[in-house]
Amino acid sequence: MTARLGAEEEFHVLDVESGHLVPRAGELLGRIERPGFTGELQRSVVENNSAVHDSLDGLWADLTSARRRLDAAAAALGLAVAAAGTVPLAGVARHDVTADPRYQRMADDYRLVADEQLICSAQIHVDAPDRDTAVRAMCLVSPWLPPLLALSASSPFWLGSDTGYASWRTMLWQRWPTAGPAGCHRDAADYDRALAELIRTGVISDAGMIYHDVRPSAHQRTLELRICDACPRAETVVLVAGLFRALVRDACERLSRTDGPLCDGRHDWLRAATWRAARSGLEGALVDPVTRSPAPAPVVLTGMLARLRPALEAAGDWETVHSLLEEALLAGSAAHRLRRAVQAGDVLAGIDLMTAETRGEGAARRPSAGARRTALRPDPLGSHPYTGTPSAPMPRP
Repeated sequence: MTARLGAEEEFHVLDVESGHLVPRAGELLGRIERPGFTGELQRSVVENNSAVHDSLDGLWADLTSARRRLDAAAAALGLAVAAAGTVPLAGVARHDVTADPRYQRMADDYRLVADEQLICSAQIHVDAPDRDTAVRAMCLVSPWLPPLLALSASSPFWLGSDTGYASWRTMLWQRWPTAGPAGCHRDAADYDRALAELIRTGVISDAGMIYHDVRPSAHQRTLELRICDACPRAETVVLVAGLFRALVRDACERLSRTDGPLCDGRHDWLRAATWRAARSGLEGALVDPVTRSPAPAPVVLTGMLARLRPALEAAGDWETVHSLLEEALLAGSAAHRLRRAVQAGDVLAGIDLMTAETRGEGAARRPSAGARRTALRPDPLGSHPYTGTPSAPMPRP
């Protein structure tokens, strides 16, 4: 049986004229007539929760429909939305937290870490046979998560500057006390004991604050991928979802054939591998999960694809994932495309690209962009040199 899957996508809310991040998620949510949309910690972020799907085609149709609805609601308010790890133009404010008791408590407890949580991610849920299997599968899929981060990398800019990273969101995210690799646990009871210990420390207040790169859902019988940036192109989310479903299927099948440990328990290298993926994206080296040595991103990802082919074929995902990965490697990461747009124009050109891709327009730009750039000329990013290969549109699955 094919495991079902779903996605959670977070979107930045931007002023359409200035391109700046704005705390108007509440207004936007008030105009959307669709279940699944909700707020987040910061009032500048809107989240969409997809339905559960058997096929990647169904997931893609769901995500693109949600994006169209969100874009239409935003446009009516003079806003735009961008699915990206960070946006170039943002300011940190102390009082932009959503009016929810849990979020308010988090803001008080974590201060600047919470204030600077101006980031968005894409999260994938995949069905697991049971909670014990989900917990044991975490350590088998974990070595392959940094390449998925590289595929999603979309956050090179932070507060008006180029960070030099493909995913600066990852650097911000890892400041939370429970972020990073998940580690290994014998079964669900072992995992739950570790979680209870963390809550007892008082550093976190509930199970929802376990921010590991992968975790068993607290409310559903799924394994949840949490390492990825939000992705401007919905096709990238579908690609990551297909690969993650194959990883989960492969892990569950391996676990079903043995009761013994299938992992050496050594995950100390994973944080370094995650840093490497955040720094390089698809445009540099990654840490190969098999050799634990540096290798070009296309080599690591095509090797991953070959390794997962049986699981992808069993789910009916091989052709879609193969095609989407080829196109992703040709186009480069979203971080790379954003840098190229800024180099060719200015920071607003990059923001136009992100919002256009979020709407599903590929590399198209709004005709009014030039007029706005003339009026808003401060260009803190324009002097940075960028190089790379041309962008290409992604095919629909």
